Amino acid sequence: MIHFVLLISRQGKVRLAKWYSPMSAKEKERAVRDVSSMIIGRPAKLCNFLDWKDKKIVNKRYASLYFVACIDKDDNELIAMEVVHHFVEVLDRYFGHVCELDLIFNFHKAFALLDEVIISGELQESSKRTIIRIMNAQDALLEQTEKE
Repeated sequence: MIHFVLLISRQGKVRLAKWYSPMSAKEKERAVRDVSSMIIGRPAKLCNFLDWKDKKIVNKRYASLYFVACIDKDDNELIAMEVVHHFVEVLDRYFGHVCELDLIFNFHKAFALLDEVIISGELQESSKRTIIRIMNAQDALLEQTEKE
């Protein structure tokens, strides 16, 4: 199970955070601080899997963003890495070469895409084409309601 997903900039700013396990605000803040300090300072050639408390952190840097997933200690890290990569590919297809500014100014769409990929900490949809089709339908519906 995925406990949380974070998108962190190289400066340590959280660009997107989704929590699938119940945590208090202080625990979330501490988790973000701990995880970002562990990941940002690491050289690129080191392993992308880290032990953290009784869980594992899976991270991957794409351009200026670190994509982070926290999983159970017994879960397969490579599958979690594939889920992270799948999310990045969906973002890239939807936004067309996604960048940090796309996520800042369209955070609601990034959250919607994440909700199409992961629900309750589990992979929901593995088809990129299906996710993009659903998001385009939602965008068309939004445009139609704005015209009315």
